[in-house]
Amino acid sequence: MAIDHIEAPAEQRPEVIEEQLYCALTGRPIATAEAYWAPPLVTARQLVGAVVRGALTSPGTLSQILFEEQPNVPYAPEARERLAARRSSEQLKLLVGLLLAVALIVVPIALLAMR
Repeated sequence: MAIDHIEAPAEQRPEVIEEQLYCALTGRPIATAEAYWAPPLVTARQLVGAVVRGALTSPGTLSQILFEEQPNVPYAPEARERLAARRSSEQLKLLVGLLLAVALIVVPIALLAMR
C-alpha cells in the first residue's frame, strides 16, 4: 500500500514572515537567531497594581491574573545578566513591601494584646 503525498496549493501553505525583533529590556533590534526568549519582566508596581485593579473590578479573575503563564518575549543575549539583576531587585522590593504590610497589621494587634 502506497501513501500518496499531495502538496498543498501555495495559497493554503502557511507563510513564514521574518520580522524584526526588539529586545524587551533595552529596545535595541536583535536577530531572530540570537534572541533569548523568556517571560516578560514584571515590576513590583505592575504586580501590585494588577492585583488591586483585579480585586476591585473582578475578584473572580484574580487567579488568572496571578497564575496565568505569560508569553515569552525576546531579549538580547547580553541583557541576560541585567535582566536577572532587575528580576532580583523586583523580588526584593516585593518581599520588603509584603513584610512591611504584615508588620503594619501585626504590630498594632500585638500592642493591643499587651495592654
